Amino acid sequence: MDSGVAERPIEDMEAYEQHLQQFVYHSGTTMKPIFQLARGVEPEKKRIVFAEGEEERVLRAMQIIVDEKLAKPILIGRPAVIEQRIARYGLRLVAGQDYTVVNTDHDERYRDFWQEYYKMMSRKGITQQMAKLEMRRRTTLIGAMLVKKGEADGMICGMVSTTHRHLHFIDQVIGKREGCAVYAAMNALVLPNRQIFLVDTHVNVDPTPEQLAEITIMAAEEVRRFGIEPKVALVSHSNFGSSHAPTAQKMRDTLTILRERAPDLQVDGEMHGDVALDANLRREILPDSTLEGDANLLVLPNIDAANISYNLLKTAAGNNIAIGPMLLGADKPVHVLTASATVRRIVNMTALLVADVIAAR
Repeated sequence: MDSGVAERPIEDMEAYEQHLQQFVYHSGTTMKPIFQLARGVEPEKKRIVFAEGEEERVLRAMQIIVDEKLAKPILIGRPAVIEQRIARYGLRLVAGQDYTVVNTDHDERYRDFWQEYYKMMSRKGITQQMAKLEMRRRTTLIGAMLVKKGEADGMICGMVSTTHRHLHFIDQVIGKREGCAVYAAMNALVLPNRQIFLVDTHVNVDPTPEQLAEITIMAAEEVRRFGIEPKVALVSHSNFGSSHAPTAQKMRDTLTILRERAPDLQVDGEMHGDVALDANLRREILPDSTLEGDANLLVLPNIDAANISYNLLKTAAGNNIAIGPMLLGADKPVHVLTASATVRRIVNMTALLVADVIAAR
């Protein structure tokens, strides 16, 4: 039971259900509206494909997803391997009933998929032979094609390899949402007495002010999906003009763009991290700040600042309870997790993905 997933048989169903509720809601009230929304959708409208279908954490998460009726899972992998591992882990998943499989060794859609991929990429360096090979071995590519062709409603990937490797195939097949010029990754942390969201933790190394403004607007939209009104702080080593360093100027330029493009967004900066999270301190330093209350969406100047801040907070104060990464800017509902993703995080992100599917409709 250490993994949070019950092994068979279940002798006390009531106790198990209570344990399951604790597991699912351990990420705090942040996820409650998302889970309620996901459960209310009929299975045919929440077909979620998991690119790493043979992975232990994915299979353990599947048991909770099926028990909680969060999604209709599609696993990419070898059926025999998946069934062997389900038995080894003592799970109760039944092929064809609880989940379906896209067989990487043999699938009747293989020819259609590689030909479609070749058609899309023939003028971008992909030969027919490469298309055949990639469509056989790149599970994220297979999953992206399922989503593009309408055979899955969304995709979870990223438990193996790097964010940029997965994003490469997502960009090739699914691409960016209309009007979006950039992808980004946002993470949420459930901290004592507060929830905070951070961008961009995994995608853009050194975003421009224009990119940061677009990322902020996309992130604010995603935060609202949790039933939370975004309060945005543009975070810097500089505090309201105290530094003229390029990164400080970048955040000031970002604010100028946001004032023009999103005039109704509660945002201010550039400011220190403590000033962002402490409204009283901010009021002492700058009484006329346009941001009211503690910030809950932190926009950082580059990937180093965002990723370091996220991992430090997650480990030191967040008890490793995180939601994300949430991929922003893709044309279809997909999320790229990380190699450190836990069973709990996979469950959380599946529910969020179903919410994204509903919003996309």
